[in-house]
Amino acid sequence: MSQWLVSNLPSWLLLLGLIAVVAGGAVLLQRFVRNRFPNLKGDEHNDVIRFAFGVVGFVFAFFIGFVVSAMWGQINDADGRARIEGAAGVQLARDLAVFDDPDRGRIRQSLLEYEHAAVAEWTEAASGRSFPEADDALARLYSTYGQVQARTDAQKTLLAASFTNLNSLSQARTERVLQARTDVGPPWSLWAVIVLTSGLLLACAIIYDVEKAATHYTMVGILGVLVAANLFLVLELSHPFVGEIGTSVEPLRQVIEVASHPRG
Repeated sequence: MSQWLVSNLPSWLLLLGLIAVVAGGAVLLQRFVRNRFPNLKGDEHNDVIRFAFGVVGFVFAFFIGFVVSAMWGQINDADGRARIEGAAGVQLARDLAVFDDPDRGRIRQSLLEYEHAAVAEWTEAASGRSFPEADDALARLYSTYGQVQARTDAQKTLLAASFTNLNSLSQARTERVLQARTDVGPPWSLWAVIVLTSGLLLACAIIYDVEKAATHYTMVGILGVLVAANLFLVLELSHPFVGEIGTSVEPLRQVIEVASHPRG
């Protein structure tokens, strides 16, 4: 569900929707509580709520900070793997110039086929689906390099370096696919804790005794926006390969750009 929201809704719409649901729902609930339970007031009542609010607020801030930090680390890891995969592919494309024309043409074609397959695989892997076309294209790329007949010392050196870069590309791609399939956001137990602490925080604000209704509504509304913004951040960070905050496929497209427009 969270992946569908991040993948199919613009970030601004998702944020506005969460604000409307969380903040709007909190204000409506507050209106009901003020009208239905007018006796929730007094200094003793506020002393208890103030203590509870401080504890719940601290736990909420610490927990959300921990979750966001962990998920941001996942995105940084995904960024690093995508850059390694892209850099290895770019280097393969740039080293083509040393090979003879027939070999150069076959390698360029195989490299482009693989990169196009890898770009198509990006969203498939993020959705937990396999993409055999990318495996086949990578196997053909290995086979193409294996058929190269290096004649000069420069060709032999760069052929060995190309196999090293190809192995780096293959490893980075494997790690990327595995991460895309396994980093699917917080488990239900973690979501339960996030929702519970968010609800407790809003509940403390709703039942806190504020004499002026307008001031009370404003306080609850602001807190609702804050909670909604934190939920939005957790949603956006839950899936490293989708959404505006997720890792970009641009490193792979850069390989296609370099391989399609060789220098000289």
